[in-house]
Amino acid sequence: MATKYEDGTGRPGASSGRALWVEQAAGERRMPDPVRESAVRAVLIVAVTLTVATTAFFLTVTGSWLALPLALCAIGGTVVATWGVLDVMITRQTWNQRYGVVSEPSSTARGRRRERRRSRRDAAAARSRTPVPQPRQPDRVRSHGEATGIWPPPSRTGR
Repeated sequence: MATKYEDGTGRPGASSGRALWVEQAAGERRMPDPVRESAVRAVLIVAVTLTVATTAFFLTVTGSWLALPLALCAIGGTVVATWGVLDVMITRQTWNQRYGVVSEPSSTARGRRRERRRSRRDAAAARSRTPVPQPRQPDRVRSHGEATGIWPPPSRTGR
């Protein structure tokens, strides 16, 4: 007779009681790789800048000669950290513009694309069924002096 334990297994030695780890579905999708890379880069830059700024502050309080070089590094780091955060936002926006259409059943873009493809196919089929109109011949006879394809145009004198 097989014994069924609380974790759903029938193996002996399985813990009885509440499970220590419960799997839960993630609330949001994972960030795309380029966005994640720029975010990690920005976090590292901001962390180093904050560390340098804090060290520059404490060296300023103590009156050390290293305070000025570290303060200049902190100012430069602030500029670079601002660039890093802007890089994350720009990379995220670029990725969304290139690959942002989600192909899920709930996506409205999928139905619209399908409808556009269907209408283009129908229009192409209608064009292939209709004959191409031939150029129409002019209804009137050209008089002397008009473009008739003959050069020089015939004169009225008969020469």
